[in-house]
Amino acid sequence: MELTLLGTGAPAGLPRPFCPCAACATAVGENARAATAVLVDEILLLDLTPGAAFAAARAGHSLADVRQVLLSHPHDGPPVEVPAGLPQPGRVPDGRELTLLTGHRVRAVPMDAPGTGYAVTGPDGQRVLYLPPGGAPAGLEKGAVESYDMVLADVVRRPDALARLRAVGAVGPTTDVVAVHVDHDVPPGPELRRRLAAAGARAVPDGATLAVGAYEDVPDVPRRTLVLGGARSGKSVEAERRLEAFPDVLYVATGGSRNGDTEWASRVAAHRERRPGSWRTTETCDLVPLLKDDGAPLLVDCLSLWLTDAMDAVGAWDDAEWAGGGERELRSRVRELTEAVRETRRTVVAVSNEVGSGIVPATASGRRYRDELGRLNAAFADECEQVVLVVAGQATVLRG
Repeated sequence: MELTLLGTGAPAGLPRPFCPCAACATAVGENARAATAVLVDEILLLDLTPGAAFAAARAGHSLADVRQVLLSHPHDGPPVEVPAGLPQPGRVPDGRELTLLTGHRVRAVPMDAPGTGYAVTGPDGQRVLYLPPGGAPAGLEKGAVESYDMVLADVVRRPDALARLRAVGAVGPTTDVVAVHVDHDVPPGPELRRRLAAAGARAVPDGATLAVGAYEDVPDVPRRTLVLGGARSGKSVEAERRLEAFPDVLYVATGGSRNGDTEWASRVAAHRERRPGSWRTTETCDLVPLLKDDGAPLLVDCLSLWLTDAMDAVGAWDDAEWAGGGERELRSRVRELTEAVRETRRTVVAVSNEVGSGIVPATASGRRYRDELGRLNAAFADECEQVVLVVAGQATVLRG
């Protein structure tokens, strides 16, 4: 099958009319996006949007051979004018299947929000899933859905839709995930591409024609990622965002509960509030066994607190104990951790503080901690495919 994306933006387009936000202000040129509409093999049109005929012509195609027009979501505002010769748009009831004379089959997929998803199977057996804006499939069961060759979805606003599809095997390593219904939630251009790549997805410009089954453009999700940043820099949000499109994530909290510390309890509660409900949480500093086990992705937050626990255990705060074997023991623990990271088969995102650029600590123990954290961060980063530094909520890729 061949798909032409006549538009890839949200229903209001990008930039939004009269919106003064920074994302809309920079959504110009190839970063501007018309409302999403998809032409399948020039015979099926998914979503009719204003200017669809002109968009097709600009992309070198025509709507003259379209035999079916299907809508995926309620359209606000005045009705869209149907170009001459085009069939009247309609929707397929959930669970029903429509067969075209060309051999294409279209099945309506129930959503958890207003709208309808469409699973399109071509005459050659290739399978494409198109989801409406703000929607995720409902009622999926593992083993009941075959893997799709391509998925077009609202990845930015509904990453959990990808997580659900991955959980049941509908999205696999070779599935080409393309972001559509792109809105002003993320600055366009490099930042959008960076965030999508972390989720195993990509964005294409309006007018792009994609060959279903061509996997060379599917981004590789880094196996190991280290996210660095200062206090309240947004590093934990960045780390969580990188895994929210994956199912069954294990969140490894190394800080413990700290009974009686109400301020710490409020921090922990805020973190839990942000996480997807499908994630599990364990509180431990024993990271090596988790890294050696196969399983779901790990989010470790954070290495700074792991180091505090390790330094407590080896007596690093006492100069005599430090000189008498504590330093050697800490080096051994760090080496064991980084070797486990090197050999792990799990997807791992780890968070750590970057404290070396701040004020020099006034105490010897503070300087020792700063130095050891710098060494740990460098050793851990050496084993990661991607290293990210977060400053004021903005992520800069240092490696990968």
